[in-house]
Amino acid sequence: MNSAPYVGRFAPSPSGPLHFGSLVAAVASWLDARAAGGRWLVRMEDLDRPRCEPGAADIILRQLEAYGLAWDGAVLVQSQRDDAYAEALDALKESGAAYPCACTRSQLAQAPRNREGEILYPGTCRNGLPAGAVARAWRVRVPDVNTRFHDRIHGDLQQNLAHEVGDFIVRRADGLFAYQLAVVVDDAFQGITHVVRGADLLWNTPRQIYLQTLLGLPTPSYAHVPLITNAAGQKLSKQTLAPALPGTGRSAVLAQALAALGHPPPAELADAEPAELLAWAAARWNIEKVPTRPAVANPAQAPDNLPDP
Repeated sequence: MNSAPYVGRFAPSPSGPLHFGSLVAAVASWLDARAAGGRWLVRMEDLDRPRCEPGAADIILRQLEAYGLAWDGAVLVQSQRDDAYAEALDALKESGAAYPCACTRSQLAQAPRNREGEILYPGTCRNGLPAGAVARAWRVRVPDVNTRFHDRIHGDLQQNLAHEVGDFIVRRADGLFAYQLAVVVDDAFQGITHVVRGADLLWNTPRQIYLQTLLGLPTPSYAHVPLITNAAGQKLSKQTLAPALPGTGRSAVLAQALAALGHPPPAELADAEPAELLAWAAARWNIEKVPTRPAVANPAQAPDNLPDP
C-alpha cells in the first residue's frame, strides 16, 4: 500500500505502566519496523487527561528501554497537539462532514450496540439539534457503504460504518478530542506507513480510514496482533488488574512475548539478554507466523510471578 520508507510507531496511553499485553504489541511493532530496516517512533496518547497517571509516561519510556526497545526521534505527546486536532475538526465542519450533537449518555443508554459493545448511534442529531437542545459533542456523519481494508494478519475485512458504528464522535462533550480524530492526524504528521497494534483496535480501522479519506490523509498498512488475556479470558489491562512489567527476569518475559507472536526463541537463547533475543527475532520476523487468536498469559511463568525490582 505504501512505497515510502517504513515508519512504524508504538502509541501507549499513560494510564499506568506497561503490562505484558502492551509489551507484546510493542515488540510486534518494533520487530516489524526493524526487520524492514525502518524507523520506530513512540507517541504518548494522553488525550484522555483524567485517565492518565502522573509519571506514567516516564515509567513507560524506562520500561521500553529496559526491554531493549529503542525508539527513533522525539516522543510525540498528544496533549500538546490540540491545535492540530482543532484544525482537522474545522476542516470536517467546513465540508459538512461533522455536525454538533446534544445527546447525553443517559439518552443513548437504550440504543443498540455493535459487536464491540459500543453504542450504535441512532442519528438523533444528524439533521439538526432538537428544539431547545444545546450542542455537547461533534460527530462525523458516515455513509451507508462498506469500508474494505486489508489487515496483514487477519486478511481482507470490511465494515459498514452506518450499520455497525453509526455517526461517531470526533470531539467529546468534555471538550477533549476523540481518539479516532487524533490518531489519523498524528499518523499523517509523523509519516507513519505501517501500524502494528493490538487486535482490540481492529474495528477502529474503518473509522480511521474514513477520516483519512475525508481529510485527504494517507492510509497506512495495518496489522493487528493477538490480544493477551488472563485465565478468565479478559484482555490484560489496568481495569483487569494486569500487573506491571517486572524489572527483573526481563529475558524470560520477552521470550514469552515472542512466543505469543509465533516466534518462540530456541532453548540455547534461554539465558540471552533482551538485546540478543530481539536481534534473533528481528532477523527471523515473519508476520504471517503471528496467530490471530488471543493468547493466555501463563501465571506460572513470566510475567506474573517474576519478582518486582
